[in-house]
Amino acid sequence: MGQPANTTPSIASRLRFEHDRIRPPVSKGRHVTPIAPQRNDVQPEATATPDSSAVPVFGTRKRAWTMTGLVVFLYIVNYADKAVLGIIAQPLARELGLKSSQIGMVGSLFFLMFCIGGFLAGPLNKYLTLRWALLILAAIWSVVMLPLVLGASLAMLIVSRMLLGFAEGPSSALMHTAAYSWHPPAKRGLPGAMLAGSASVAKIALAPVLTFIAVHYGWRAAVLSLSVLGLVWMGCWLAGWSEGPYTSKAVKATKNADTEASEAAGTATKAVTEPNVPWRKILLSRTFVSCCFLIATIYALTTVVLTWLPSYFEVGLGYSAMQAGSMFALPSIVGLVLMITSGSVTDKLIGRGYTSRTVRVIVPCVGVLICGSILLFLPQISTPIVAVAMVSIGYGFSAITFPLINAAISELCPPQQTAGTMGFFLAIMSIGGLIAPYATGVIVDNAATPADGYAQSFQAIGIIGVVAAALVLVFANPERDRKLIRG
Repeated sequence: MGQPANTTPSIASRLRFEHDRIRPPVSKGRHVTPIAPQRNDVQPEATATPDSSAVPVFGTRKRAWTMTGLVVFLYIVNYADKAVLGIIAQPLARELGLKSSQIGMVGSLFFLMFCIGGFLAGPLNKYLTLRWALLILAAIWSVVMLPLVLGASLAMLIVSRMLLGFAEGPSSALMHTAAYSWHPPAKRGLPGAMLAGSASVAKIALAPVLTFIAVHYGWRAAVLSLSVLGLVWMGCWLAGWSEGPYTSKAVKATKNADTEASEAAGTATKAVTEPNVPWRKILLSRTFVSCCFLIATIYALTTVVLTWLPSYFEVGLGYSAMQAGSMFALPSIVGLVLMITSGSVTDKLIGRGYTSRTVRVIVPCVGVLICGSILLFLPQISTPIVAVAMVSIGYGFSAITFPLINAAISELCPPQQTAGTMGFFLAIMSIGGLIAPYATGVIVDNAATPADGYAQSFQAIGIIGVVAAALVLVFANPERDRKLIRG
């Protein structure tokens, strides 16, 4: 009678155990000595609490990484769609008679719509499941560029890229939410690194292929191949995806099950659900605001790489179109190695008790300081291969910012507000993409040589990155702001 009912380990079972331990039961005036439950009756690692660091019994580790792999696949398709403009920029410019500033304008308009679309992540997550929201977005990506293939013009290029940006806007937050649904907060550094590394994989694995297709079969064939790749992903997603246990819906379902179990056992237990917090507390916190400045700067660098790097290698440094497209992967190789390494190491450091500020703030800021210091001297480099190496190394060190800062931001909010918080954060991040591609085009058009223009653009971003990293080191502290926001 003093022993907890033999139910599936849950929040309710643990609470019943604590109730019986503190207040031994009494039956009809006869004292009953409570029987201490066996240790295997209490299995906190099996619960689906958002702060648990273990994989729940209903989501094995293998399945968690399989689901993460599906999201990574989508992220690769996503970044290939972004990168294709950089690959086909020069063929498009020759066919349509475009200036560098016009190509840059197309890139910036894409990120303008990407920014606007990012604010839809929260509503989509509220009214649709992750399964259907991401499927619909991927279907739009797969068809929206096809009108450009049928009728190429500057106006059609602008419209198609703007529609693509709007559809891709909410996807980043939803993809992070989908991947994080299978991993507890303390273990999100590596999956976050894999998501951020998808950009590198897209450029390493797909950029040379897309370049080969564009050079030998025309830029239209490269665009069509991405539509086919999107359809392949949709088939895999429909066949395999399911949401993980670390979403607000899963937590709510578990708490409901705990309540039913407690009622069936005749105990008066009430599960406590973490309430929503006012959005202003999240969005105006010092960690959120300072990290927005940093991430927007690094994203500006990313968008310049996506839009202009093959043109820099080809027009600025004198490489062939095929060489430029193949070398497009070099910065991504460096970035991928550093992101995966930093994600794995920082997750282990978190497990050993290092603070989130140390692991997810100081580490990426050091990477940005290294990046800015390298890019600062790029205009003084006249040897092409040295310039390629400097851009690659600088970009690689900046790339570790994305998974670590994203993981830090995800700590600030209750789990049911993750999609909305990440949507706001990633939408603000894309502001860097609104300015940088067009600004680079203008700089190149007005520079003494294209090589000087591209180098000066990279230099300017490096300087801003150093300033942003210094501000984050002063103001960002995820542990402090988590307590202020979530109590």
